[in-house]
Amino acid sequence: MPYSEHNGWRQATLDDVTDALLDERDTRLFIEGIGPLEKRGDAKKGRLLMAHGAGAGQDSKFMQALRESLARNGVQTLSIEFAYMQRIRRENRRRPPPSVERLVEEMIQWCSILSHRELPPLWLGGKSLGGRVASLVAARQDVAGLALCGYPFHPPGKPDRTRLAHWPGIACPVLVLQGTRDPFGTRDEVEGYDLPGNVRVTFLEDGEHDWKPRKASGLTQQQLIDRAAVGVAAFMAASR
Repeated sequence: MPYSEHNGWRQATLDDVTDALLDERDTRLFIEGIGPLEKRGDAKKGRLLMAHGAGAGQDSKFMQALRESLARNGVQTLSIEFAYMQRIRRENRRRPPPSVERLVEEMIQWCSILSHRELPPLWLGGKSLGGRVASLVAARQDVAGLALCGYPFHPPGKPDRTRLAHWPGIACPVLVLQGTRDPFGTRDEVEGYDLPGNVRVTFLEDGEHDWKPRKASGLTQQQLIDRAAVGVAAFMAASR
């Protein structure tokens, strides 16, 4: 079981969450009947619920590096894992995500758990699928803002099947961080979209879906992750 005390996780109930949110220390909780929650960093610039992509959980190298960089820039991350990813870990067998509607319901539940009147408003975001789910939540209820990392504007190779129909219903500030070579939405493709005025897109030069650039670019993935984290922190602070 990956969520054990041996790995730094504390078994908890919903009653423990408020104390953990108000505590200044980083923490890892496994909440009975719901799943894991990792809190990292101080909320100097704000708090950001972070959801993972379709094929890798919060322990992926990308997600860990991004959370660390966000923490260095004053953004507190609250990382969750959807139920299907928890099942993958238990069974040690890959499986596709369930319907996006089910994931939306899970994130709405997390929003209710993590919102607190004594703390800064909760932003939503995530990697790829996680960001898509966050955007769907924001189209249904009030959200402080969105930080979408590698948004899946369309399935690879199918640019006509865009996932933007719900975007006009999003009222909060939105920051998209997109690699210029992302097969889910390249720079040329994204610049051709008629996006709402509350959306800002920051392109990460030569990055693909995980923001990995080619060696010839002279850039590294970590540099692009750090640039993205600086941008998220500045955007959140400016949107208060």
